[in-house]
Amino acid sequence: MSRLKELRTYVDNELNKIEDVEKRTSAIAHLYGVSLAATVLAKERGLDPELAAMAGMLHDLHAYKTGSYDQHAQLGADLAREILDELKLTTPKETDIICSAVYYHDDKSVVDSPMDELLKDADVIDHCFKDPSKPVKEKEQTRYESVCEELGITE
Repeated sequence: MSRLKELRTYVDNELNKIEDVEKRTSAIAHLYGVSLAATVLAKERGLDPELAAMAGMLHDLHAYKTGSYDQHAQLGADLAREILDELKLTTPKETDIICSAVYYHDDKSVVDSPMDELLKDADVIDHCFKDPSKPVKEKEQTRYESVCEELGITE
């Protein structure tokens, strides 16, 4: 089994513990959506698509498990490290890359490392393209426009 598939199986098992069907469906859609967007961006930017996909699968897991978004990125990075250490899927360096991306993904106004930026952009893609009838959030507008330009998407 591939590393990504093994991680997805683990995440699926965690998400299936969410009793509220609507919340569970939303969580699954978002984590898989961000994971897919992260893979596409990684290929475009010459970064590791597998690590990007793994970061996407883990980035909001803490929030979904606890139902709280208070410090969800920072606490999510701690959870991601626990999971990756438990599953022994990544090297210490790969774990650091993934956990850094999870830690910084919520601060869309600051520029961080390439993988951190990739996860922020993948999160914005999922937020903005999942329901095109909703307006783009002001805090995501600049990043959304930059990603659309990078990918050659015009309004």
